[in-house]
Amino acid sequence: MSTKQRILIVDDDENIAELISLYLTKECFQCRIAHDGEEALQLIPVFSPNLVLLDLMLPGIDGYQVCREIRQTSNLPIIMLSAKGEVFDKVLGLELGADDYIIKPFDSKEMVARVKAVLRRSQAAPPVQKEEPERTGQFVEYPDLIVNLSNYSVTYRGENIDMPPKELELLYFLASSPNRVFTREQLLDHIWGYEYAGDTRTVDVHIKRLREKIGDHASWAISTVWGIGYKFEVKK
Repeated sequence: MSTKQRILIVDDDENIAELISLYLTKECFQCRIAHDGEEALQLIPVFSPNLVLLDLMLPGIDGYQVCREIRQTSNLPIIMLSAKGEVFDKVLGLELGADDYIIKPFDSKEMVARVKAVLRRSQAAPPVQKEEPERTGQFVEYPDLIVNLSNYSVTYRGENIDMPPKELELLYFLASSPNRVFTREQLLDHIWGYEYAGDTRTVDVHIKRLREKIGDHASWAISTVWGIGYKFEVKK
């Protein structure tokens, strides 16, 4: 029998936290609840969750700071929960490293589906990256860059780069079609799927993260095509 996947629910509203726990427990997840940010950070190394459902409005350390703390040492999947539906709040959450953002009140089935989707994406990546990049399976290679979709690894200038699944998939998709321009809508459909409820700013956030991690190279770059979208530009 397979081990249950563990979900840490961080919400100061006891009723909401218990309700989320009930829904996820019915889907065979093992759940723990933390009611503030400090408790959540203490529970993570003890409970070793596979995913964190993180409310933003917490007493003491808020959800944004909890996300920052987690991202300093881990790629642990995080889904933010918030009554704040403004685009700014969503973009900020994604920029800090959240994998998804759910607005309260939410449909229980949608919440469960999003949890499962984020877990699927995160578990596609191997738990330990190999020191030597593999050149087998689905991969693209450019000077100083290897993106391997088969084992979800990115090697840049000889070093393995930690990269969440969606960032890696976006980079691989662009690099697989050099110099081809894709609109934000096309990238959203290809990488996140037609059912994704987010907006095109999600693409901008992920492009920004990619540029921070790999930057521009003398031979290639992730270029903005103003008014249209993005392309992986191979320089001649």
